[in-house]
Amino acid sequence: MKKTKKEDSQYKWVLTVFVTAVVLSAVLSLVSESILDSTDIAVAVLTLTLFIGLGIVFDVIGVAATAADPKPFHSMAAHRERGAKEALFLLRNASRVSSVCNDVVGDICGIVSGATGAVIVVQLQQVLHLQSVLVSVVVTALISGLTIGGKALSKTFAMRQSTRVVYWTGCFLHLFHR
Repeated sequence: MKKTKKEDSQYKWVLTVFVTAVVLSAVLSLVSESILDSTDIAVAVLTLTLFIGLGIVFDVIGVAATAADPKPFHSMAAHRERGAKEALFLLRNASRVSSVCNDVVGDICGIVSGATGAVIVVQLQQVLHLQSVLVSVVVTALISGLTIGGKALSKTFAMRQSTRVVYWTGCFLHLFHR
């Protein structure tokens, strides 16, 4: 039985997502490890905040790409406004943009946040001179609460401001298309 072009495209997409996830995960883990290697707790918390924020920002982009109306971007593209072509590309590929932003980047940020949280737990246990599982539970609960709460709060924003989010994302991407 012969494969269709759609099946080939699907396999290529899965392979692309897999490779992207592996590379991005390696890069973010390497960055995290190099920042956290022999650093103090304040830098570790700042790094954790950065990864949680990055996950939330990409979640906003992924949701906005699926919710935005393309009509204003067609008009902007006709007037050659910067970022309009890139915004239309995002909207035409909304399911893939959502998959990469929400699943790939979001999941990787969650995993790296967990690893960063483990570093923070060890540092807190050393500073507080205690080996309680309570420290781990509290840090894990805070990371989960901030991540899930931040994404829940940002979804409403992404839906209501989808045109603006897609426009600004398109403008950012336009910087790389010059």
